[in-house]
Amino acid sequence: MGGGRWDAGKWEDYASSYVDGRSREEIFAARGMQDGYDPRLIIKRESCDGPDNPASTPVIIGVDVTGSMGSLAEELIVRGLETTFKELLARKPVSDPHLIAMAIGDAECDRAPLQVTQFEADIRIAQQLTELWLEGGGGGNRGESYSLAHAFAGLKTVHDAFTRRATKGFLFTVGDEPNLDGVKRDQLKRVMGVDAQGDLSARDCVELASRSYEVFHIIVDGSYAARDLRGVRKTWDPILPQRVIHLTDPSKLSETIVSTIELVAGRDRAAVVGSWDRSTALVVADAVRDVGVARGRLGGLRRLFG
Repeated sequence: MGGGRWDAGKWEDYASSYVDGRSREEIFAARGMQDGYDPRLIIKRESCDGPDNPASTPVIIGVDVTGSMGSLAEELIVRGLETTFKELLARKPVSDPHLIAMAIGDAECDRAPLQVTQFEADIRIAQQLTELWLEGGGGGNRGESYSLAHAFAGLKTVHDAFTRRATKGFLFTVGDEPNLDGVKRDQLKRVMGVDAQGDLSARDCVELASRSYEVFHIIVDGSYAARDLRGVRKTWDPILPQRVIHLTDPSKLSETIVSTIELVAGRDRAAVVGSWDRSTALVVADAVRDVGVARGRLGGLRRLFG
């Protein structure tokens, strides 16, 4: 997937018909997970080169949709997709972006702990995003299953940037809670339809994704992180050293993602931060201040999957 190109006019038409002035419940009207976004039924998600995008670059944005974090999906559809595509195409830190959206929940208690759109380069990603089910679940288990996004990226995506050009894509998970420590063998089977020889730790899942993606996590100041940011970071910093971003203003999510991609592309940090308006620059500067952006080595976990 991934034909077409982002068109600001088509976005404006779509937004005026389906987004502008509507509540979160009206925008995200699904009351259950659609088969097309069920990771158990997905064989592969593919980001492929084509006439419209001859050197495609996959970008995965996985957002926590439990409880109040449904606001992250709303932020993406109200302004985030437009900003992300517009700025990536204008700034060109990578070529021909293909975006995929993931809705992340809790594998221990949710009915739909992971949902995954197609890779898209045009307005179809917005249409698919609004079809995701904001289950709003989660539990009192002090964390969410962000590792599902890492495992899916490593096991069920393929992209030409990696297979043709040995170039990594980008994976951003976003939320305010601690990361539950990995994915159990039975959860891999139940949620993703994947047979494994054992459980995957959170580190294992990151290693799987890191084979073909530059992996980052963005902690937003939701209710959990606001109470215990140190506790949240304790579950992330050891598995993603210098790849954990603390974002104090979720409305600057897209700008933070674009800035991080620019930094990985080798651009000067001060210049990247200074390219935004003053209020945005202040937030972005704080978010990316300590982020390490040296490209990771190509490799990956082979212990459980050969």
